Amino acid sequence: MELPPLDLVRTRGRTSAAARVRRLQSKAWHVGQCAVAAALAWFVAADLLGHHVPFFAPVAAVVALGTSYGQRLRRVAEVAVGVALGVFIGDMFVLAVGSGGWQIGVVVAVAMTTALLLDGGQLIVAQSAVQSIIVVALASQTGTGQPIDRWIDALVGGAFALLAAAVVPAAPLRRPGEQAAVVVRKVAALLRAAADVMVHGEVEPALALLADARGTDRLVRELRAFADEAVAVTVSPLQHRHRDRMKQMVSLAEPVDKALRTTRVLVRRTAVAAYHRAPVPSAYAEVCRELADAADLVASALGDGSDMTPAREALLAVGHRTSALGRSHALSVEVVLAMLRGLTADLLELTGMSPLEATDALPLPSRTWLDGEDRADNA
Repeated sequence: MELPPLDLVRTRGRTSAAARVRRLQSKAWHVGQCAVAAALAWFVAADLLGHHVPFFAPVAAVVALGTSYGQRLRRVAEVAVGVALGVFIGDMFVLAVGSGGWQIGVVVAVAMTTALLLDGGQLIVAQSAVQSIIVVALASQTGTGQPIDRWIDALVGGAFALLAAAVVPAAPLRRPGEQAAVVVRKVAALLRAAADVMVHGEVEPALALLADARGTDRLVRELRAFADEAVAVTVSPLQHRHRDRMKQMVSLAEPVDKALRTTRVLVRRTAVAAYHRAPVPSAYAEVCRELADAADLVASALGDGSDMTPAREALLAVGHRTSALGRSHALSVEVVLAMLRGLTADLLELTGMSPLEATDALPLPSRTWLDGEDRADNA
């Protein structure tokens, strides 16, 4: 049943508000880092170095830090260099020819050309141009500080940005496992819903399940993003000891993605079977629920980093169950069986088995046909 327009707007509003709160919570550390780095950069430049209105110190710190961990130290270093280069070129240009419209155009060209000649990356080139514009357009008009002071302020801000980037929380190290657990729990939920469709054979729930399964790509994208952040975080000397574990977590992204894709195929063939009124044996639904229970064990182990042995044993038991299931000449039903076995192998990979080990751990499928015919007679 569809929601009335007003209720739909309210529901979406609550969902959007919750998403914004979660985003704020995930970025709270970044915000704190930027605020502290900006304040410290200003303090050092103004109170310790005695610079008048050290505008570029906090600007360089905040611009360099940004709000993402991905390739963070390299990005921070590039932005810091770009800011310092732009401030220096802008100051030197103002001293030489003053400020104005044509001067801004020329200084941008000079700053970008210099950055490119120094083999700077995209961030260095862009920031050198932006900061040179600020210097020519604003700093020279307000008279805030001496040219060399502004350049030193930019260096101070960049230094604090690098220091802050090296001090990171432990949360990004936990997120890949937590997100992998979210994906696998979604797999378990889809399996239980698919089992219900197998039992009842109703088309509408099958189509709703199919739509739900098709909307899961974002879960894997988030997993890969968290994995990238975790790898970037391990460049910090304080997190070096976690590097090997993070490599293992990153390696899980591919089998998790594969398990989700296999689940979508299973859901699609289950929906096709329901649409064509092709009955799926009740034993298939039972095994599907058992596989969902085993997937929950995998998710729990991924989320808290606990031993995978119970999950592996449960999956191996499901694998043996699939080998005893009777076969069907209905294509959709046969594909469902193949996907149950394939998904079992995918989940076994998440417990630490290699793809070949996971596949070999499953006994060969049964040669008993549900209609009593031998396969050779129908080849």
